[in-house]
Amino acid sequence: MRKIMNHLMTVLVIVLAVYLIRTFVLMPISIDGDSMEPTLHNQDFLMMERLSYYFDEPERFDIVVFHATKQKDYIKRIIGLPGETIEYKGNQLYINGSEKKEYFLTDLNEYTNDFTINDIEPGRDQIPEGYYLVLGDNRNNSTDSRTIGLVPKDKIIGRAFLRYWPLDDFNLVR
Repeated sequence: MRKIMNHLMTVLVIVLAVYLIRTFVLMPISIDGDSMEPTLHNQDFLMMERLSYYFDEPERFDIVVFHATKQKDYIKRIIGLPGETIEYKGNQLYINGSEKKEYFLTDLNEYTNDFTINDIEPGRDQIPEGYYLVLGDNRNNSTDSRTIGLVPKDKIIGRAFLRYWPLDDFNLVR
């Protein structure tokens, strides 16, 4: 009887550990759609970590998962940080008036229509504290801050960091 109880306790501890890790540390996610092409593809499987944003603020170009609606989470790239002015003009990103390169875009001539923060949040010229501007890498086919508005930090649930499927594309996500 004692042996059975020890095995049950071991199973219980393992189940609890898996639950806690999946809930508070790591979570698998899948890509649904092509809004993050060419970086991520439809049906890619990623690992998202949840801990870093408890201790640090999201950084520019992090790929984040956030609650976009009550029914759906989105995965997008952080482009603008709190307190910044953002402008896209002639397919070029300007942050606080300075040109910023986007290393993840492959064909700059087909991506972004011109816009500023004022176009997203009328009456504002910079991103308010606690909010982020997010865009999909496939700018012509992405529901992102240009349509849903700026994303509050409390809606961000984690950072994608590892693609594990398909195996041919196994890599750290950046």
